[in-house]
Amino acid sequence: MRAIEYSAYGQTPRLVERPVPEPGPGGAVIRVEATGVCRSDWHAWQGHDPVPLPMVPGHELAGTISAIGPGVTRFETGQRVTVPFVNGCGHCRQCRSGNAQVCPNQSQPGFTMPGSWAEYVRIDAADTNLVALPAGVDSVTAASLGCRTATAFRALHAHGRVAAGDRVGVFGCGGVGLAAVMIAVAAGARVAAVDVSPAALAAARALGATWTFLAADAGRSPSAGDAADGVPSDIAVPVGSEPGDFAERIAGAVVERTGGLDIGLDALGSTDTAAASLLSLGRRGRHLQVGLLLGEAAGLRVPMDRAVAWELEVIGSHGMAAADYPALLDAVVDGRLAVDRLVGRRIALEEAPAALARMGRPGTGAGMTVIDLSL
Repeated sequence: MRAIEYSAYGQTPRLVERPVPEPGPGGAVIRVEATGVCRSDWHAWQGHDPVPLPMVPGHELAGTISAIGPGVTRFETGQRVTVPFVNGCGHCRQCRSGNAQVCPNQSQPGFTMPGSWAEYVRIDAADTNLVALPAGVDSVTAASLGCRTATAFRALHAHGRVAAGDRVGVFGCGGVGLAAVMIAVAAGARVAAVDVSPAALAAARALGATWTFLAADAGRSPSAGDAADGVPSDIAVPVGSEPGDFAERIAGAVVERTGGLDIGLDALGSTDTAAASLLSLGRRGRHLQVGLLLGEAAGLRVPMDRAVAWELEVIGSHGMAAADYPALLDAVVDGRLAVDRLVGRRIALEEAPAALARMGRPGTGAGMTVIDLSL
């Protein structure tokens, strides 16, 4: 089979031939039809989140079951499925309680085992980890659910308890950020979207964001004009390079416009965006950490004095288990979440290395990039 593989951190991945995997006991092999390009793939490729080498990236996928191993009872060959990016072992206390996303024995395609940037991928514990796809959900749409949309959905609903009238801040409007904007708007919330890319913020406005904040060069003056079509343009916030400057300036602008957030979600995963979310919260606000904080960024300082005095909640959110997918799929099928609008580009498998490299350059595009293996 064809697959994309890298053998060293930062080395340009290449298209290779690999053997088609075989299913293990209780497992399955999926013929991949579509798979996402995610910032988590970029972190692994850069060595921020070390993985065994060589590695085939990819953890957001949809396709058709081509083979099953002994012991699989809930699925059969020929079924169309998707998979969460965290695969549970199927046997531990967390998996038995429906919380496979925090399974201590978890596997992750593209991180602990070869991933889905390939024509076939092996998935273990199929009865725990596979999700049957409704007929109305195509493979590109389903692949866009696997990490970013599912993660944002569970973060906002299970942890954020998002409700109509809430003020929600989304910090970073890439794939997971735009998914969070759509999900929050569908719940009736008012959304403040923050990014360094005008294109990303235009996408956030198109999805219903009430306020959009552009982190601009320090020489640019803040303004809040109106576009020709009457849609408010970005609120430009000049930020410098001093430590804390980004977070403090962005938070000040967000609080001034919104009165303070009920929910802040860091969708990027940086000390700047996480701190900006925390500092933008109003009293009894909830900070949701979705973007990965790795390496030096893992030591983020939380203002615990404010957290105590204001009764703030700081919550990590790690994907969504297969058992929780029905509510998300229902929202996609009935049109509450038009997830296809989140897909920015469809590319062929051989274009994936260049797409991965682009993820290290901020402001290079909006929305998700999905590898469509039919191209």
